[in-house]
Amino acid sequence: MKPFLQEVAEDLVSKFGPQLQYCAIVFNNKRPAAYLQKHLANVIQKPFFSPSLYTIQEFFAAASPEKLADFYLQFFTLHKIYNQLLTEEGFEPISSHKFFPLAKIMLSDFNQIDIDLVDAGKLYADLEDISVINQEFDYLSPEQYEFLSQFWTSYSEGKHKKQQELFIRMWRRMPKLYHKFHTTLKAQNYITNGAVYKTLAEGPITDLDFLRSFDEGKIIFVGFNALSRAEAKIFSRLQESGQALFYFDTDPYYLDDPLQEAGLFLRKNIHQLGLVNVFANHQTMMAEPHHVDVYKVQGQSAQAKILNTVLEEDYVSNEDLGTTVVVLADESLLIPTLQTIPTLHNGQEVDLNVTMGFALATSSIFGLIDLWLSTQLELLQKETISYHQVEAFLTHPLSGLSHKIRDKIQTALLNENHLEIEHKRLLRQSGLFEVFYKKIENSEQVVSKAIDMLTFVLTRLSNAGTLKKIDAELFVKTIQELNRLHDTFGKHVGNEETSFVIYLVQKALKAIAVPLSGDPLNGIQVMGLLETRNLNFDKVVILGFNEGIIPKSSIGNSFIPDSLRRVYGLPVLENLDAISSYMVYRLIQRAKKISLVYNNLTDESTSGEASRILKQLSYESDFTFDYHELNLEVKSEVSREVKIEKTNNKFIQDTLALYLEGKRKFSPSALTQYISNPIDFFFNYIAGIKEPKEVSAVVEANEIGSILHKVMEYFYADLKGSEVTSEAIAVRRKNVPRLIQRAFDAVMFNNPDKETAYKGMQKVILSIVNAYVTIILNQDD
Repeated sequence: MKPFLQEVAEDLVSKFGPQLQYCAIVFNNKRPAAYLQKHLANVIQKPFFSPSLYTIQEFFAAASPEKLADFYLQFFTLHKIYNQLLTEEGFEPISSHKFFPLAKIMLSDFNQIDIDLVDAGKLYADLEDISVINQEFDYLSPEQYEFLSQFWTSYSEGKHKKQQELFIRMWRRMPKLYHKFHTTLKAQNYITNGAVYKTLAEGPITDLDFLRSFDEGKIIFVGFNALSRAEAKIFSRLQESGQALFYFDTDPYYLDDPLQEAGLFLRKNIHQLGLVNVFANHQTMMAEPHHVDVYKVQGQSAQAKILNTVLEEDYVSNEDLGTTVVVLADESLLIPTLQTIPTLHNGQEVDLNVTMGFALATSSIFGLIDLWLSTQLELLQKETISYHQVEAFLTHPLSGLSHKIRDKIQTALLNENHLEIEHKRLLRQSGLFEVFYKKIENSEQVVSKAIDMLTFVLTRLSNAGTLKKIDAELFVKTIQELNRLHDTFGKHVGNEETSFVIYLVQKALKAIAVPLSGDPLNGIQVMGLLETRNLNFDKVVILGFNEGIIPKSSIGNSFIPDSLRRVYGLPVLENLDAISSYMVYRLIQRAKKISLVYNNLTDESTSGEASRILKQLSYESDFTFDYHELNLEVKSEVSREVKIEKTNNKFIQDTLALYLEGKRKFSPSALTQYISNPIDFFFNYIAGIKEPKEVSAVVEANEIGSILHKVMEYFYADLKGSEVTSEAIAVRRKNVPRLIQRAFDAVMFNNPDKETAYKGMQKVILSIVNAYVTIILNQDD
């Protein structure tokens, strides 16, 4: 079947011809632009001036004179105003760290309120009224109070009412906060995304200079479905002025049936708003024969394993790969998919284009900067760094240490057995040590020092010629984000706690993703469900087709309850159902082959059920379905008995002779291990293969025994060759505490002369050893 964007391209060329260059074409995401340009080139078949292409956010932002405020500018502005309001009310200001989770929800609600043209003052007044009503528990009987106390173990009428009072006060200040927030941003020539929508919807949109630049053409909106109130109002006004055209991707199967949720928003757009669809007389495609393969697999990552089988036909006919898409409804499947999907067929490389982007949080670069931030948090509290943090740095692939130097440092630290490493000792090392362990002095240095550290590593890798392409892109993207944060933070973090700024940097960097290289028009496409909007493929494979993922089971965090959302026309859960259904139906309506894969295992992330959309299709459509169950074979290795021939083995015989001749001590521990497990005895005492030593705060029983033996050795050392008398023991008893400390340092830190400040469990161990020494000396006495 002909792709939707090809139909759009053909219609645009027939309508506008050369005048198309004066048009603006607006999509709901970036991906369709490249596809439409390809189809326009195929239709026109000669060089042409391209129309202007925008996403809806880019188009509205270009029409606004103010600059878009990023999240962190919005947060710092909101926090400052909120504390001003608290001060005016006579309350203590709230710290940034406590306010941050509240601010995320508030800003999200503000944005939704603006996009849907809701009166914020009225909504928050209603929210306050509801909270006041809920506060009144007078209608509850004593029995109901008692039941509440039993049901909620933490229930306290006084505590509950106090919490409600805090919420009521917050709702009361929200209208003022909302208006002051927008006014403050506007005074700085900034605006939020939601406010852009609201301003355009309520202002003289047809008089804007930006929109007048398309007077010789049209503003063409392609492939929209669910519209906010602001979008609906803007679209209607542009249509009334004769400036707009609309291309909706529909099918009579769900558009004309009021029971089909997939057509919910299209029916609103066309029948209620009166937006005219250029493709009004489209023939149904959903009623044509479609075959669907449904795969039930056991396990999240196991879903990706099916790709070898499903894509085999495409690999045979390599020229058709551009018509195949692998859709990750659950985007956590990206890494398993990349690890599984074949990139070679018969020795030939297969093109693969991943549009979702590689998450910085899964890279070694994020691991290094996250480790640096954690180290700086430790240095805020003390002048030492935990051994495990230092070990993580030494073994990190970007530390730049040679195996020889790394092993030398690790061996020295392991022998000393220090749980905490002195900061100044680490600064004495050269290379990345100097940059990595340099302590930040204040919150304003967090971002700049992070940039310095990453720049140092990037320069070293670049000079050594070992910088991978994906790492280079991640480095550049990370440093760009840090520079942006530096510009934003510079004016706001002077009085913030350093730990909070570190937290913000971690949050910002976790959100970074870098698109992987590939041809967006050729090869197998790997993308998320949202990215498929407006695109069509002959072969569609959807992974993660589970209930709770398609559709999602939550609209996200919000202070606005479901009842008020319905009253004010804000998005509710049913909206997500309709949007998900439309995206799936639209994607498969032109497809020739469809494969749906879901995880049948129940865990914390999935219900183990196929999406309700699959059940709807199987009951309501004329599609044919084949159901498959993939069970991955787990091969367990048969345990083999380990036999070591010692009779004719000269090495073993010579080593055992050392024990028999008294040249090597045979400890009680060695005897115990020989009796319990001769194989372990061989590895430890004959072959000399021992478990790697680890630094631990826990003193094991055998180490307590070693300390005790060492104390008694020190105690009787001076009496060697002399008669041991009660008087001699009594004279030396006063030295026992010092000898215990010396023995402890010798066993635990390989340094009997070390001066240690004992604390916590170490003091307990010293007391235990002292008790054993007293018992032995009493016996000897």
